[in-house]
Amino acid sequence: MRITGVETFIAGNPWKNWVFAKVTTDEGVYGVGEGTLNGFAKTVEAAIHELKHLVIGLDPFQVEAVTLKLGRDVYSDGGQIQGSALSAIEFACWDIMGKVTGQPLYNLLGGRCHDRLRAYANGWYRGPRTPENFYERARQVVAKGYTALKFDPFGAAWRIVDRSDFDLAIDIIAAVRDAVGDDVDILVEGHNRFSVHQAIRFAQEMAKFKPVCFEAPVPHTRIKAVVEVAKHSPVPIACGEDYHTREQFAELLSHDAVHIIQLEPQFLGLSASKQICGMAHAHHAVTAPHSAQGPICSLVCAHLNAATPNFFIHEIFDDFNEPWEKEIITHPAVVKDGYVEIPDRPGIGTDLVIEEIQKHPYQPGNWLPLFRQGWERREGE
Repeated sequence: MRITGVETFIAGNPWKNWVFAKVTTDEGVYGVGEGTLNGFAKTVEAAIHELKHLVIGLDPFQVEAVTLKLGRDVYSDGGQIQGSALSAIEFACWDIMGKVTGQPLYNLLGGRCHDRLRAYANGWYRGPRTPENFYERARQVVAKGYTALKFDPFGAAWRIVDRSDFDLAIDIIAAVRDAVGDDVDILVEGHNRFSVHQAIRFAQEMAKFKPVCFEAPVPHTRIKAVVEVAKHSPVPIACGEDYHTREQFAELLSHDAVHIIQLEPQFLGLSASKQICGMAHAHHAVTAPHSAQGPICSLVCAHLNAATPNFFIHEIFDDFNEPWEKEIITHPAVVKDGYVEIPDRPGIGTDLVIEEIQKHPYQPGNWLPLFRQGWERREGE
């Protein structure tokens, strides 16, 4: 079997254009993948087409060779853009392998070691940045059966904040805790916003509300800064979604300070992601992959999590995206009573519905402007 072509499709979700790939073979079997990257949909799409000549003629079963061609052999470091393009193609190769063998993807990754996957809701807090709005929205999430939810209470903050904004963020965390009670887990998202000092101050103040973790409180680019916050924070620190190499995770884990690892499979490829899960396992860390892209990403993460012994919790946006998301692929992720059901169809277990995708074309304003007032409404520009 040989790869004969790669096609791309973009679905214009208002807060993030989703990029999908379809890899075809000379035996008529094809696979699908995703390469979504906030603000860079057309760029990733161009990268997929610029790199696809490297894999035409390769056997999709030789996935390590495919990733070497798309990663090492290019030599230039294209960062998250190159990683997203690589992953879109690589996911599709795994999908092909599953279809040919008749096996769900998790069986190709070592087999299922979880019956179901506990999920935390994200993307649920659209609307004004007020304690009242977060309170009401959080109650709605719990009513859907979720036992955990994540949110960013910090508005458009960057580096440091004034006292009134600090107090508002803490009031929002308090409102969410009040809304969900003591038996539901809350996770606080930092979006790489703060200086080390400001992050530690927030961690100390939010600790009384018992969050499971404080995610990405400082920019990921200086691992030393992440480690410093982790060593002084009374709240466990989680991070990793921005990294696109194994080496970054190796350095992070070497400090034994961060033990909730949020790798992003769409920046790494599935083969590297599985290896990083093993690295985390060796450091007694748990994994909570970033799953805030499109609907194929959710399914890929479900397969990876199902086959990861040290899996912790699964991120879900799907219940809070545009309603037509469930129409653009067959068999989208299913959440029942706060748990993701593990797909058991061959490969990733889904297909693109091209005619539905074409109803929602790319728009340049479809992105998440995290440092602009009102981004929580998730309306793009």
